[in-house]
Amino acid sequence: MKKTLLATLLAAAFIAPAMAQTPAPAEAAPAAAETSPHTLTGNLGIFSSYRFRGIDQTAGKPALQGGIDYAHESGLYVGNWNSNVNSGAGYAEGNLEMDFYGGYKHAFGDFGIDVGGYYYYYPGSSANPLSYSNRKNIFSTSSGAVDNFELYIAGSWKFISLKYSYALTDYFSLPDSKGASYLDLTANYDLGDGWGINGHVGHLFSSNYKYAFTTGSDSIAYTDWKIGVTKDFSGWVVGASYVDTNANGSCSKAEFYCFTNSLNKNGATGSNSKDAGRGIAVVSVSKTF
Repeated sequence: MKKTLLATLLAAAFIAPAMAQTPAPAEAAPAAAETSPHTLTGNLGIFSSYRFRGIDQTAGKPALQGGIDYAHESGLYVGNWNSNVNSGAGYAEGNLEMDFYGGYKHAFGDFGIDVGGYYYYYPGSSANPLSYSNRKNIFSTSSGAVDNFELYIAGSWKFISLKYSYALTDYFSLPDSKGASYLDLTANYDLGDGWGINGHVGHLFSSNYKYAFTTGSDSIAYTDWKIGVTKDFSGWVVGASYVDTNANGSCSKAEFYCFTNSLNKNGATGSNSKDAGRGIAVVSVSKTF
């Protein structure tokens, strides 16, 4: 009995340390969360002035802008973007711009492509008349609200992109302006630590649209440019830029891009007018979420 007990104790003395050094079975690793193929983002911003392709859309007043975007991992995307506008910019009795767009984009290395369509709509506005001067009203043959539909194609390399847009309809309801196009060269460079610089040069082509004014004829072709800087503060982006154009907007000469501060469906304009293509500094605060 004593020998049996002694053997048992010796066996336990050797087996116990061995068991203590044997690692416990590893717990099963939690399954990695699946990445959704869908991405939904929103954006909101306040701008001291709204410039579309260099042209003043808010009579120099601030603009509240925002939108929502959906993207699929395949590269397909759709979105909506909105801003207040001034009726005197050619949207008789309208004060809202609603944009709807969709397309496909794909990146390969430092390069990328983007193709799609863009629809601009101004609810509550009247396409007849369209006032672009404090001395001359342009009456469109279009009915309903002012709108515009464009197809676009763009290519990018690192921080530089080039985009070409072509209007399949009359350009913002201007008579006989179908086929107007816009070329946009843009650069956005990340300086690090939340800082960035950006630049832009664009040109509106409208060789097949001319309208006879009282002083002769003119076209709406022009070039615009912008240079700016941004700073990211925990997701809030503060920006400052200078925007300018060579668009014909002299009000003393009643040129095309002289905009009044209001316009109604009967063609009556406001008493104040400004060169809508003049150079201006624009400051902004925006956030994507």
